[in-house]
Amino acid sequence: MHGLLLQVLVVLGGLFVSGDRFCVREDPILPPPLSISRRCIRYSNLAFHFAPSITSIAPQLVLISGDATSGTTVGRSSTFIHPTAIVHPNAVIGEDGYIGPFCTVGAFAKLGNGCQLHPGSHIFGSTELGDRCVLMTGAIVGEDIPGRTVIGCNNKIGHHAVVGIRCQDMKYKPGDECFVDIGNNNDIREHSSVHRSSKSSDVTAIGDNNLIMGSCHIAHDCKIGNNNIFANNTLLAGHVVVEDYVHTGGTTAVHQFCHVGSFSFVAAGSMVSQDVPKYMMVGGERPELRGLNLEGLRRNGFTVEEIIGLRSAYRKIFMSADANSEGLEERLNEVEQHEKLARISSVRSMIQSIRASFEQNRRGICKFRLWNTVNWWSIQELYDICKIVKVSSLKHGNEKERKLFSLTYQRFSF
Repeated sequence: MHGLLLQVLVVLGGLFVSGDRFCVREDPILPPPLSISRRCIRYSNLAFHFAPSITSIAPQLVLISGDATSGTTVGRSSTFIHPTAIVHPNAVIGEDGYIGPFCTVGAFAKLGNGCQLHPGSHIFGSTELGDRCVLMTGAIVGEDIPGRTVIGCNNKIGHHAVVGIRCQDMKYKPGDECFVDIGNNNDIREHSSVHRSSKSSDVTAIGDNNLIMGSCHIAHDCKIGNNNIFANNTLLAGHVVVEDYVHTGGTTAVHQFCHVGSFSFVAAGSMVSQDVPKYMMVGGERPELRGLNLEGLRRNGFTVEEIIGLRSAYRKIFMSADANSEGLEERLNEVEQHEKLARISSVRSMIQSIRASFEQNRRGICKFRLWNTVNWWSIQELYDICKIVKVSSLKHGNEKERKLFSLTYQRFSF
């Protein structure tokens, strides 16, 4: 019966003409301290009356007053509010917006100008939306718990995405104030989730101009920079830091407390459990360093001099003779003291990123892919052989030797 009444009201909504008047009766239905009221409607020109038993189960229609068309406006605001939407009287609604059918806007919500809430989207708790934000069908923003969700301007929350709800962390204590802070021009696509921080002293933060594709998850206390692209099903655990211009492939997962440096690329299907330094590309089920993200550097305007400098520094740090993880600090010092490389700011930034990963409470960096493989021939010896012998002519050695030789030959064939 309830669903039938909703359908009748929607049909009648299409018949309303400007200047016609609703007959409204308030009927409180929620326990204190909530103050949303039930407002039952009949259309005078059609002499359509609800029986008393029916009005008791009529839908909740809030802030409908005076003359109206098929929807209504709040005060002097030009925002359209559909008759079936639930908008708390204390909510702050901007100008030129749209609140569609069956939407919910809570008492502590603040909506900027030009916001659009598509059918079935909901805003709860202390939530602020900047100008021109769009919530697609089924999107949920905020939760009625202590804390705040702040979203900047020009953001789009996709179908059935959930932003600003409580975290999935055992150290979270009910009653703690937790926060989400999102910048401007972000596109959070369908079925993605962004959780609040786990404690009042921290915040889950997302910068500007990020594309977060479908079914991604950003957990509590994550820090996301600007201009990042997360492909579908990218999963960030708690306290992950992603800097700027990072690109992750589909089904990437990042372990708690890991850092992903600027302009880096994480290949699809990677399970990142250590830091990814700036400018680098990693791949594999347990990711290893695969070289510089050259395509990303070119696309983002790095000069030829910078790219050559980064490439030279990368070779000295990770591909020199007898290179291994134990001698990393000495090779970093060598690059820092190099007459030409030390002048390039991006090289200095890369070295700083690597060093920071070995500070206290950090997880180190992803390993170079030949560090654990080369233990019986030095890279320099293999490189010397590669200069005079082709892989196809290697007829001796076991399968492991052939594979190692092939990998090394490809690595040094620039």
